[in-house]
Amino acid sequence: MPTKRYATLALEDGEVFYGTAFGAPVEGYGEVCFNTSMSGYQEILTDPSYAGQMVCMTYPHIGNVGVNRQDMESRKSWVGGFIVRELTELPSNFRSQESLDAFLKKQGVPGLAGIDTRRLTKHLRDKGAKRGVLLQGKVDAKKAVAKAKASPAYDGVDWVAKVTTPKAYQWKEKLSSGMDKIAPPELDLVDKGLKGRHSPSTAGATARPRSGQARYRVVAIDCGIKYNILRNLVSQGCEVYVVPAQTRAQDILAFKPDGVFLSNGPGDPNAVTYVAATVKKLIAARTPIFGICLGHQMLTLAFGGKMGKLKFGHRGGNQPVGDRASGRVEVSSQNHGFATVRGTLPKGLVSVSHNGLNDQVIEGLCHSKLPVFSVQYHPEASPGPHDSNYLFRRFTEMMRTKKPVVQPKKKSFPKAWGTGK
Repeated sequence: MPTKRYATLALEDGEVFYGTAFGAPVEGYGEVCFNTSMSGYQEILTDPSYAGQMVCMTYPHIGNVGVNRQDMESRKSWVGGFIVRELTELPSNFRSQESLDAFLKKQGVPGLAGIDTRRLTKHLRDKGAKRGVLLQGKVDAKKAVAKAKASPAYDGVDWVAKVTTPKAYQWKEKLSSGMDKIAPPELDLVDKGLKGRHSPSTAGATARPRSGQARYRVVAIDCGIKYNILRNLVSQGCEVYVVPAQTRAQDILAFKPDGVFLSNGPGDPNAVTYVAATVKKLIAARTPIFGICLGHQMLTLAFGGKMGKLKFGHRGGNQPVGDRASGRVEVSSQNHGFATVRGTLPKGLVSVSHNGLNDQVIEGLCHSKLPVFSVQYHPEASPGPHDSNYLFRRFTEMMRTKKPVVQPKKKSFPKAWGTGK
């Protein structure tokens, strides 16, 4: 039996938790947040949107199905630390290739198990998101808290620059059963020694005639994109090119795209001014645009709206969203700590298309005159399991017609959902 290791989690406001260490034996830093999903921990760990954060899972048993290469959502894990109630040391699943503990060791990510995750979650809900440190061993509480207070800031930092692809590439893989997925080209780029180079180069991926099966050419701006988004786009008949977040509007338009996709990503959207500026130019060029998560936030800023921070954010696979055009409720997957500030968008031109039903947070936008729309949540995930698939079809239809999406119908907007203004 291996020797049990201990670890300490300290928050900047003085809360301290002692538990058992797993994963890499290193210190971890980041904004501490919680995720209410009951499954999908590997997808969470490899979602670049979590860069700069430490994630606490509210579901108590984590690690049951192990880890496999096919379920990676990006080239690596980005979290600063991983916190669970009970770690499964012996996973049982026919697709498992290694344990969660072994995976985190390879990824250089520290883990903490055996703490009261309910207490931590309730504290974050009451007091709001906090910076924290995960330290190896049982560290004196005062020293641990002092380290948390001195840890790097999360807000105001450009985390997108840390996670975006180093070079443009074409994505070809479609949705599948998960058993025949190939190694993503972005992994190949990193394996060839391009890791850490964040040049906005588009070499090797310039515009050329679409392949015979592709109906639309899409350029995806990678602010921290998840692979399943790209699979959905290809499955809808799109030829997809992924470019670094720093790519200029004129270089994107040089691809002669039928549409531009704005990806999810980490951190404070107000710190990613260069992407918002690029999006503003793409809107002026009347380019069909679809944004998800941070992409939605970039559209908000490009429209002249404002982004504000939520108290503890939305993170989980069970978030209800109301579609104002159809009157339907979707069960959505979400991961965002910032939201569009109501009343800051240009009246008459930009409408709220979706609302969060738990707290009325704006979860979707659409332009009344241009083929531009976005959602704050993740339609590529499957909590519904297919509640939000129509959004990818909406994007392809919008590229076909070059017309705005269906506008919200206020008359069919249930009073229980709030004003929706």
